[in-house]
Amino acid sequence: MMRTALGLLRLGVALAVAASATVGGGTTAYAAPSGDERAAAHGSSVVRSTTLGRVLGLDESRTAGTQSWLGIPYAAPPVGELRWQPPQPHERWRGVRRAQEYGDGCAQPGRFFSPSPDGPHYDLDVRDGLGRPVGAEDCLTLNVYRPATTRRDLPVLVFVHGGSNVVGYSGDPMYDGRRLARQAGAVVVTLNYRLGLFGWLRHEQLATGDPVADSGNFGLLDQIAALRFVRDNARSFGGDPGNVTVMGESAGAVNVWALMVSPLARGLFHRAIPLSGGLSTTSPADARRYAEALASAAAQEYDVDPAHAGRLLRSLPADELVRISLDHGLDATPAVIADGTVVPADPYAALASARLSRMPVLAGNTFEEGKLFGASIGAHRPSERDRFTLQYRFDPDHPGGLTVRDLIADPYLPLDAPGGWEDASEQLTAAVFHGIVKRSMDTLVAAGNRSTYYYEFGWNEQPHPFDRVYGSVHALDLPFVFGTFGRTVFSYAFSEANRPGRIALSDLMMRSIRAFLRTGRPDHRGLDDRWGRWPASMVLDAGKRRAWTCSGRFGGTYGAAAASDPAIACR
Repeated sequence: MMRTALGLLRLGVALAVAASATVGGGTTAYAAPSGDERAAAHGSSVVRSTTLGRVLGLDESRTAGTQSWLGIPYAAPPVGELRWQPPQPHERWRGVRRAQEYGDGCAQPGRFFSPSPDGPHYDLDVRDGLGRPVGAEDCLTLNVYRPATTRRDLPVLVFVHGGSNVVGYSGDPMYDGRRLARQAGAVVVTLNYRLGLFGWLRHEQLATGDPVADSGNFGLLDQIAALRFVRDNARSFGGDPGNVTVMGESAGAVNVWALMVSPLARGLFHRAIPLSGGLSTTSPADARRYAEALASAAAQEYDVDPAHAGRLLRSLPADELVRISLDHGLDATPAVIADGTVVPADPYAALASARLSRMPVLAGNTFEEGKLFGASIGAHRPSERDRFTLQYRFDPDHPGGLTVRDLIADPYLPLDAPGGWEDASEQLTAAVFHGIVKRSMDTLVAAGNRSTYYYEFGWNEQPHPFDRVYGSVHALDLPFVFGTFGRTVFSYAFSEANRPGRIALSDLMMRSIRAFLRTGRPDHRGLDDRWGRWPASMVLDAGKRRAWTCSGRFGGTYGAAAASDPAIACR
């Protein structure tokens, strides 16, 4: 009886919170420009017209050489009745909407790559959100960056962030598109999409009879909606809707491969850059089991008949759903779902289609991907909170007395002993990353695709002990792709001593992206060797003073040895 009363009390509170969150039919409030801003906006180069209304961006031509528009909604807030529904059109707005701040990251359980609990930014407060609900359900926004020039018909690059399809946000300073837009001469777009249980849920009590709505692939449908917004509005920002490349990293790369095979995304992009990920899906049966487990956990906590669990899931506030998933070990939501409508039931058969044999693809891996995932095998220490604090406060120009033993557990020491951290992390790299990348690229080549390219990233010039603990770890290539070496989750790695080499390497990588966006080939004159087609690779690396590249091959030596010795990395 007491349990029932407690459940009813919690349900009443949750329903009240949920109701207050959806007052006004889900229409998003926004800060309208002031009178002075409206006057300044008249004829301004950073006021652009979109299919939803005009937006006022940021003119950073004197400081960054760019213009940017942040937090532009591309779909209606997926709240209230729109939770677990395909993205719906956003209402048009009147006047000029300010687009000068990032939109909230989507609701998620706090992890290393999550936003701060107090907004879509990166700071020490991120640690206070670890293991707690962060972000917001009203989150479907994108950001646009372009060079501060009058050039038009620029190639468009759309970036899909990673984070296991559970965490991440487009406002992460690592994904700041300003420098890449300027260096690549492109319109760069970064976007938020629904994550975790909000992005990938397939439960029979939520079914509508519409195969798209019932697919469970809401995160992927958000990305497709964002691509449609890009197609419809690219010219307003000086971009060419006929030359769109989709780039993603980690889970973002998994999503790029899914977009390639989705019939709903056909014609929305023309080239692909999937980094550290391959075509990987979950079955409808596995997705259904996850949804049933989540519904059962919620029904148990609120003492609700499981037959009414679907209604309960719709009624609970986003933070409460995330809390339940954390408390019951259900925060790792399976994605992407091979539902047969949004994603083909046999995705690899779709990947082998003649249509995709003509799409240029540039894939990549870091040599030491697995070193980010030591917690999964008990190799990382101390606690996640203490580790985040230590790395955030670490001064790469004054390393101090930090040791490998402070970061790696004793069973994995010495690092280079049999079964040590080097061996264990290489096994993680092979198991998690290499198989799906190889199968994905091989499938394209077997179908006749002659525009498949691949890189291996080997930079490991961090101050000790991070050079050995992480080295060329998963996602470390992203600051080089974007040219973002300020305060990020990887800022412990970037010292003044290694600045010349890493800046040179970043320049080479952005020049390859610039070339690929225009020609479908990543070759340029700055490379030391010819970039051959898959399974050949281009090894990208740098010492402290200079960058270098060489021809390699997928399946050769990887891990710490390859990252540290050009003679091993290059064929």
